[in-house]
Amino acid sequence: MSSRDEVLAKLKECIEELDEDLAEEAAKEAVDLAIDPITAISEGLGAGMQTQSDLFDEGEAFVPQLVVAAEIFEKAIGIITADLSEGAKQSSSLGKILICTVESDIHDIGKNIVKTMLSASGFEVHDIGRDAATTEVVAKAKELGVDIIAGAALMTTTMPAQRDIVNLLKEEGIRDQFKCMFGGAPVSEEWVRSIGADAYAENAAEAVDKAKELIAAIRA
Repeated sequence: MSSRDEVLAKLKECIEELDEDLAEEAAKEAVDLAIDPITAISEGLGAGMQTQSDLFDEGEAFVPQLVVAAEIFEKAIGIITADLSEGAKQSSSLGKILICTVESDIHDIGKNIVKTMLSASGFEVHDIGRDAATTEVVAKAKELGVDIIAGAALMTTTMPAQRDIVNLLKEEGIRDQFKCMFGGAPVSEEWVRSIGADAYAENAAEAVDKAKELIAAIRA
């Protein structure tokens, strides 16, 4: 039987090496060892996806590899979270979150990792994809009655779309109905504060912590 650290290393390696068999083996071992799903995702699978994302940014990996990595990632997540029944996931929902990559931005690896981490942490997450029009973000947030709007911008040129979301909520007179949390490689704490949003998350693990803080503030 592998140790906890060995299993986490295997989970990371299966994504880096695009090894589906290893992914299945490691995911089952994670369940057998009762490793916390969040830990398995963030320190194992998520770390492997980060490697793939970095390689892609450096021109060392390409879209087909990312697609395969994402498929293996999802499959392993399915095994790791299989014991969490849908009922348990819904009834224990910490809050509702709408997540997207903002308008004109087609990156989605980071968003997908954050989405998975939030879901595994007990949030009900509605993903409206990448290049999400600002008007659609606000319309969907109203329709679904979410607590938090989370938007990623991975390019400096798409960061203003985060500000557009906050401004549209203000224009419609509903800014106080939603908490806005933003992140992405070029995004900073200063930027998020300057556009009047509620929270900045540097990575997926921090996004979970910040989301919990925002929900606590809403319910206080």
